[in-house]
Amino acid sequence: MIDYSCLKGKRVSFVTLGCKLNFAETSTLAELLISHGAVRSVKGERADICIVNTCTVTSIADSKCRQAIHRVIKENQGAIVAVTGCYAQLSPNSIESIDGVDIVVGAQNRGDLIDQICYHLNDTSEKQHGVSTEDSTSFFPSCSHGDRTRYFLKVQDGCNYFCTYCTIPMARGRSRNGSIASMVAQAQKVADEGGREIVITGVNIGDFGRTTGETFIDLIKELDQVGGIQRYRISSIEPNLLTDEIIDFCAHSRAFMPHFHIPLQSGSDEVLRLMHRHYDTALFRQRIEHIRNVMPNAFIGVDVMTGTRGETQEYFDRSYEFINSLDISQLHVFTYSERPGTKALQIPYIVSATDRHIRTQRLLQLSDKKVHDFYSRHIGKTAYVLPEHTPAARRKMHGFTDNYIRVEIENHPELAGAIVAVRLGQLNEKQDAICANLL
Repeated sequence: MIDYSCLKGKRVSFVTLGCKLNFAETSTLAELLISHGAVRSVKGERADICIVNTCTVTSIADSKCRQAIHRVIKENQGAIVAVTGCYAQLSPNSIESIDGVDIVVGAQNRGDLIDQICYHLNDTSEKQHGVSTEDSTSFFPSCSHGDRTRYFLKVQDGCNYFCTYCTIPMARGRSRNGSIASMVAQAQKVADEGGREIVITGVNIGDFGRTTGETFIDLIKELDQVGGIQRYRISSIEPNLLTDEIIDFCAHSRAFMPHFHIPLQSGSDEVLRLMHRHYDTALFRQRIEHIRNVMPNAFIGVDVMTGTRGETQEYFDRSYEFINSLDISQLHVFTYSERPGTKALQIPYIVSATDRHIRTQRLLQLSDKKVHDFYSRHIGKTAYVLPEHTPAARRKMHGFTDNYIRVEIENHPELAGAIVAVRLGQLNEKQDAICANLL
């Protein structure tokens, strides 16, 4: 029997790196610790327990994780330092070698973290270091709520795709999920707490139901019926799993917003095959065109990777032209990073660091044009915005329209968390927003 009383009154700090999924999981860990009597440390206060939730999507991410760990140790002398997440899963020995790290728990065993902290506090023989190398079958439910306007609900974890450039299946294990009933219960709790918007997140959310025999379309249909939640957004969904049925449902649903984020990675079919992606450019184009047919004003964000092994100049040029031809709203551009243990390392053609940088910059410039064009189409229109909590001292507050246009309005703190009507005015390109007036 674990004695959680050791947590009472302990000051806990959190550092989270990486994706929205990590932030959701950190939020749940914080809730669990607080339920056992721990308290969040305030800024500048030395914590008794420090938790660093790590990312390993690129070599730069690894470096940022190590820097964060060293900073936490330096600023919290004598604290218990626990490191978890994807970098902890793939490089536990590297983290354990850092003087001052007490506990390392990988992404697949994140649910054991609080127990390990208690074992350490109680100085019992049960405390362990390292991570499990076996695929986890457990699902760690998580729902984050930073500013009480937008929540992130984790519905799925892990991935079975094993794309050649990606370490996520090694870090997070195979695809698994909680039940629809449990997700609906969490969404209802958000509504009861006053939350109005939920972002559905996971590693490969379109694969939802693999462990429960359910489907993603059934999940979103049930979530749509939760009263009190006025907006849902689908964080990222693979194009081969984004079916016409899902698109059509979102177009006519009560609360699912006209907003999609779809990973493309490359607009070259040859590179997609090298990546072991599960679609081609023809299917991707069909998905974009179908969204535009049923939701003309939808925001469509697209992930693209530059400089992966095998991407010749010809393939990149072809990819650029394909992406340029799509009616999309924004690009999220990632520069390829060599990751140990991936099959991409077996591909002989290597893109130089200089060319990777040039290609990334070209796509970022294209993204800026896409955003500008998309925002410009909405100037003068009426829109509905969910303003975010903003300190009263600030002159402006920001929020998003249903189709994910960032809007800047005069600060009225009482409007935070309420959907308000505005007239969209001119672009404020410094803030990547449209200035608007309340109606």
